[in-house]
Amino acid sequence: MLTLYHAPNSRSGTVLWLLEELGVPYRLEFVDIRGEGGAPEDYRAIHPNKKVPALVHDGVTIIERAAICAYLGDEFPQAGLAPPIGDPRRGPYLAWLAYNDAVIDPVIGARFLGWQYDKRAASFGGFDDMVTYLEKTLSQTPFLTGDAFTAADLLVASDVNIAVRFTKLLPDSPPFVGFLARTVGRPAFARANAKGRAP
Repeated sequence: MLTLYHAPNSRSGTVLWLLEELGVPYRLEFVDIRGEGGAPEDYRAIHPNKKVPALVHDGVTIIERAAICAYLGDEFPQAGLAPPIGDPRRGPYLAWLAYNDAVIDPVIGARFLGWQYDKRAASFGGFDDMVTYLEKTLSQTPFLTGDAFTAADLLVASDVNIAVRFTKLLPDSPPFVGFLARTVGRPAFARANAKGRAP
């Protein structure tokens, strides 16, 4: 049994989308992360920082989006969302999973909050470098690792979608707009949005 701990309009929507892409049964457990003090204290038994997403699979808990995406992609290979070991796309696929949560998400967050910092001293580097790298990649190939959609595309598209369409931190340039059409335009994204709203 898969159980996703989820809050509407949060990063856990990415994992909900992935579960819809996989087409496997799962249970959705809503967590109130926006109350005073954040999620209830007993939720710390699931996630040490009381954040979402958290995934429990047959009694094993996995936290952090990139780890959950990597885990689910490998656990359900029939969906074809994770290049297998031995596939030349495997390394770039894992790198994009890590790059999203280690670089893309932090630099977008820092830009949104107006933080000033020395990019040489920060592990996630600078916003402009990220934009250049991502735009260059998406101008050369339809998806991050080639012609096939993977869980890495899903993870990166979740952040790019917010940054292009809502916060306007990323430009609506052809590489980004095209990438969003190929990713968040998928039926599973719409299903996840519908199921992930507050009960």
